[in-house]
Amino acid sequence: MSSTTHTNHLIRETSPYLLQHAHNPVDWWPWCEEALRLAREQDKLILLSIGYSACHWCHVMAHESFEDPATARVMNELYINIKVDREERPDLDKIYQTAHQLLNQRGGGWPLTMILTPDDHIPFFAGTYFPVSPRHGLPAFKDILTRVHDFYREHGDQIETQNASMLHALGSLAQSGQTNASLNAAPLDQARKQLAQQFDAQYAGFGKAPKFPHPTNLERLLHHWAGTRAHGREDKEALHMLHMTLHAMASGGIYDQLGGGFCRYSVDDYWMIPHFEKMLYDNGPLLALYSETYAATGDAVFKRISEETAQWVMREMQSPEGGYYSTLDADSEGEEGRFYVWTPKQVKALLSEQEYAVTARIYGLDRSANFEGHWHLHIFEDLADVAKEIKLSAEDATRLLISAREKLFTAREQRVRPGRDDKILTSWNGLMIKGMACAARYLDNDEYLHSAQRAVDFIRETLFVDGRLLATYKDGKAHLMAYLDDYAFMLDGLMHLLQAKWRTSDLEFAIALAEAMLTHFEDQQHGGFYFTAHDHETLIQRPKNFMDEAIPAGNAIATLALARLGHLLGEQRYLDSAERALRCAWDHIEQAAYAHAAFLQALEEYLYPPQLIVIRGNDEDGQWRQAISTHYAPRRLCFIIPATESGLPGLLGERKPAEHGDRAYVCSGMQCLAPVADVKALIAQLAQNR
Repeated sequence: MSSTTHTNHLIRETSPYLLQHAHNPVDWWPWCEEALRLAREQDKLILLSIGYSACHWCHVMAHESFEDPATARVMNELYINIKVDREERPDLDKIYQTAHQLLNQRGGGWPLTMILTPDDHIPFFAGTYFPVSPRHGLPAFKDILTRVHDFYREHGDQIETQNASMLHALGSLAQSGQTNASLNAAPLDQARKQLAQQFDAQYAGFGKAPKFPHPTNLERLLHHWAGTRAHGREDKEALHMLHMTLHAMASGGIYDQLGGGFCRYSVDDYWMIPHFEKMLYDNGPLLALYSETYAATGDAVFKRISEETAQWVMREMQSPEGGYYSTLDADSEGEEGRFYVWTPKQVKALLSEQEYAVTARIYGLDRSANFEGHWHLHIFEDLADVAKEIKLSAEDATRLLISAREKLFTAREQRVRPGRDDKILTSWNGLMIKGMACAARYLDNDEYLHSAQRAVDFIRETLFVDGRLLATYKDGKAHLMAYLDDYAFMLDGLMHLLQAKWRTSDLEFAIALAEAMLTHFEDQQHGGFYFTAHDHETLIQRPKNFMDEAIPAGNAIATLALARLGHLLGEQRYLDSAERALRCAWDHIEQAAYAHAAFLQALEEYLYPPQLIVIRGNDEDGQWRQAISTHYAPRRLCFIIPATESGLPGLLGERKPAEHGDRAYVCSGMQCLAPVADVKALIAQLAQNR
């Protein structure tokens, strides 16, 4: 931060990222009508800078350029400067990242640097990080700004022509697919083949460095394997790709070996050195995936990773009010990764000789430094092999490693912590609510359940106003109209939470979200859902996204969650809306099946409707829950609704408990079996209808 007392227009914002720039000598504005009006009135180009608080290169550019008085003078003289937090305004980020792709024929990233014409906000120049002085083959940032400004003044007609082409290209990208498409299972097998082609058989994961977790693709492999196994043709290779990747990430430096939770991505092929930021939106889906895979395979490593990640979330990422915070920074004390790395000398000073003997071999402290002269913990050897090597029993080696980790974690807690972005985003909370609900259900842990319920209660009480969601909250202020992802991810999280523990208030919230989504986001003519609501601010594009990115596509999750709610309630409107969305996305799915993994789960449940089990009763001895949990079944939805609940909507109103006990109802699609009041009878039904 600059030492000057100067403040700009960001000082009134709630975003930690924007507030980081509130004392820059740059006359920053948030994206607002006043700033856009000034650009028009003064005929000044708009410099749009998009980033987020945990972004390392955003910090670098801020320190080099935005705190530099000489650069700030050029920016203030020639431009209206607008700073955007991509986490609060994903609508703007999606549009201008796409524009960057069109202008430069390559992907963008953060910081995103765009120069827009003042009247129509169309970009004609795009880039990401620029240095304060010439290096890396890049000119100085202020020189770029001067040249672009001069070009605009001298060649306005060329820019006008280019902008027209840009607007046409953005419009064509938003066009919908065919509404009469014939939906079939071919993309399910196609995605499986495509993932195998991209699989790194040596180090696991997909593609080469930088390596991202891609939880939607891994979840696709899990469900594909489970589906083939259920039909007697088990795809062991799909399980191998999933199993190897989850183990590689769990052993790698992308996973925090002491504190739990995953960093954003690995900078190398073998998952050793991460980009150290931790994002809620990665850890929610990964928590769900590891929990679910533990239920499917019984692998104790996946259980441990789920438990440690859930504990990290509750310890460091859940606010006292209940909602989940957004991110932890990559940097502390001005250095990336400093909070996480060690030297052998530091570790030796904290551990006993035996503890160090085990820990050094496990985590590579007896090898060369792997991160800028320091050691970032990565599991190099199996504990059983280390125990044999140093002549210890497996039990003693395990005990020593556990005590060593506890000591190292306690010592690390005394360090200067990375910055935390403590705004609460509705959409990312939906992802973590699902993760916690899955962990609660598959690990049978009420602590995780209560964490998820607290988050839901906070969102409902604070960010749900007059039947509409708000997107973000910080320091007592909830604001910004919510996006499709906010509704879709929250609805999906509620559907998982209802299976972990029934609360009728959660069902009522789910229905309200579904109705709002249909009313304010659905494309009634072509199907699918726009990213922004019908009454949202008009921008140069209205995205309708189908492809998974770092998070699953909102359209896909809306489709899946609506269909599940439709089956639960017998509400045909929800099922019809889900089918229209699938047809709308069909062309995109066929072109690149693996890139639409979240949509493939919705497609799979459309083609093979899930088995729906509703148990009306109190299940006091837990026998009913045990019966429905014996076999891992991803195409099964299970709800245990207390006998005392009455006035339930739709088909649920017809699902009554037995006069003197519990009763189970089993349906698949539109076909239902006779209700049973005996656990053994339910087990028999499930055995015949897997």
